[in-house]
Amino acid sequence: MKHLYFVRHGLTEMGKSGLRAGAGSETLLAPEGHEQARYAGRHAKTLNIDHIISSPQKRAHHTAQIIAHEIGFPEKDIVVNSLFIERHFGELEGLKWKPDMNIDGFADVEMTDTLLHRMHLAYEFLRSLPFDNVLVVSHGSTGRALRHTIHPDIPFHGSEPFQNGQIVQLL
Repeated sequence: MKHLYFVRHGLTEMGKSGLRAGAGSETLLAPEGHEQARYAGRHAKTLNIDHIISSPQKRAHHTAQIIAHEIGFPEKDIVVNSLFIERHFGELEGLKWKPDMNIDGFADVEMTDTLLHRMHLAYEFLRSLPFDNVLVVSHGSTGRALRHTIHPDIPFHGSEPFQNGQIVQLL
């Protein structure tokens, strides 16, 4: 793999309402989220993407399908991989988002160490792929954890969040 790109799914209805949507929530893309995905697809045309991997959650997979359509990538070739699912937020699922909240220790929340371990496994999987330009379509926490795994100098906590629909080069 020569280049690895990451995109956080388009804005969702829950996100629009400021609600936390983790692995336990299925929420649809808002109209703005569809437009963000189309914009990401137009940007992806310049990146020669030859492989797309998506979280199995509908918001990410739908974003991946829109991007694939924009770049002429066969939707049937999008690989869905559960390693890229959003962090489990447990009892905080569906509650108002508080950006500086330390969520480790809440009931049923996927601990940071567990998430980082999962992203280590995800990165090993990505490194094994025979493709040159890979796009991962996933979620905010997952993306920050993957970025930290690849670039340990960029902290997971307090690092720059990924904007919805913005493609970022990780490698």
